[in-house]
Amino acid sequence: MKKLVIFYSLDGNTKLIAENLAKEIGADILELKPEKEIPKIEPIKHLWGGKQAFLKETPRLKNYNLNLEDYQIICIGTPVWAYNFSPPLRTFLKENIIQNKKIILFCTCGQTKRKTFNNLREKLKGNEIIGELEFKNVLKNPEENIRKLNDFLKKLSLF
Repeated sequence: MKKLVIFYSLDGNTKLIAENLAKEIGADILELKPEKEIPKIEPIKHLWGGKQAFLKETPRLKNYNLNLEDYQIICIGTPVWAYNFSPPLRTFLKENIIQNKKIILFCTCGQTKRKTFNNLREKLKGNEIIGELEFKNVLKNPEENIRKLNDFLKKLSLF
């Protein structure tokens, strides 16, 4: 089965998990990049990013070349912004039809995922969600989070 990891990461938390996940399962990887990235300066990134997430904005993405029909398993990763998935991922899901796939969802956050997975499941109806995993404070505890990822993958026994 061909596998793909799709993710967006502003600060590198989600990227660390996505890259390790892709390596462990032998997946292709697609990093979503907005044409205009929000500033990484505190507190501006929280205000701008939170506003985008709350208003369900869909920023334009840089071009990517991808045929989703080539993949049977798709892993989707996002940071949690305003207790939801990130606007670049919202854009991707709006622009692409994902149907009849096995889906693994993962998110990175400082506090809690809250409605993130519920909202993603709603957007991904017509697929089989085979796993969900939340990672907290990834860059503060990278070894612990990578261990958590590997334990999760062993339990899935798909790979």
